[in-house]
Amino acid sequence: MDRHIMLRMFIITLFVLGVLIFIFVVIDFSENSDDFTDQGATLVQIMSQYYLNYIPEMIRLVSPVAVFIACLILTGQMAERFEIVALKAAGVSLYRLILPYLIFSFIIAGLLSYLDGFVIPPANAERIEFEQRYLENQGNQIDKTSIYRQESPQTIVKINYYDANDSLAYNIDLYHFGKDTLLKTMEIRKMKWLNSDQKWKLIDPEIHHFGPQGYTTQKFESIDTTLNILPTDLARSTSDIYQLTYPQAFNYVESISRSGASGISLPRIQLFGRIFYPISVIIVTLIGFSIASVRRRGGKGAYVAAGLSISFLYLAFMKIIEPFGASGEINAVTAAALPHSLFLAVGIVLLLKAKK
Repeated sequence: MDRHIMLRMFIITLFVLGVLIFIFVVIDFSENSDDFTDQGATLVQIMSQYYLNYIPEMIRLVSPVAVFIACLILTGQMAERFEIVALKAAGVSLYRLILPYLIFSFIIAGLLSYLDGFVIPPANAERIEFEQRYLENQGNQIDKTSIYRQESPQTIVKINYYDANDSLAYNIDLYHFGKDTLLKTMEIRKMKWLNSDQKWKLIDPEIHHFGPQGYTTQKFESIDTTLNILPTDLARSTSDIYQLTYPQAFNYVESISRSGASGISLPRIQLFGRIFYPISVIIVTLIGFSIASVRRRGGKGAYVAAGLSISFLYLAFMKIIEPFGASGEINAVTAAALPHSLFLAVGIVLLLKAKK
């Protein structure tokens, strides 16, 4: 029976996943096809560079829904056909019957976590690059003008404007302090990132050294130097976290925190939201099984409606609480874990109240 349930769960989940992805691709293509063609993208580019890289992200997003629907369909069928009643009469408790569902959901959650941590981010990076090139109104860069960063405990950098596409900063001021005095300032017309050397090229820098007798000035055509600031620290966007593996994402959050950037709560909530998201597969399985395991007067429509209502509230609560975590009003870990904790409790209560 365990193998039978897990196999049917897999088949139904795969089918629902395919249907949902197909519907999403059709709707997305109908909405964006004009922008694609207007910007000169070919059909081969759209399919290979955009949708092929979008499918992994779509799998991550809709997998909990697909597993939830599969759980409702399978358990509802078993309840309607009195299979659950027969199993109970044979001495199989509801807690034992849910075991293959939970094993299946844990496997899917673990697989999703691995994909999201190491496989999906590179695909997202290629897709987002394609969007920025061929889709209008896809600019999601957070910092462009008046950027302040702390290069070191004694050094502050101000950048008037940063062009993320060319990794080029304009009109930069650098201030280096001693214990309680200003030791040096640097005025730089442009600053270009040299990717091959992993250095910054300072163009037309003018350095002012301050001392007890006044200050001295040095001018240079260019200087190649290393700074504790990288292009990723300047060209932040709302989609950065989704393009990074888990280790890279943690390093990214630590890097922008060290640089003194504002708005660090947003990438934190996005990162922990990614980490906790696969748990939703287990929770919706628990809720779906608890609802559909009991035959109801309304038939399949009753448990499908009840299950979809709860899942809608689940997703809505995740979206409602996210801005509070992004603004820093709620700790990022708490904001990411709270919806899952709440609906895990709902699932446990439903299971306990289900007829044994």
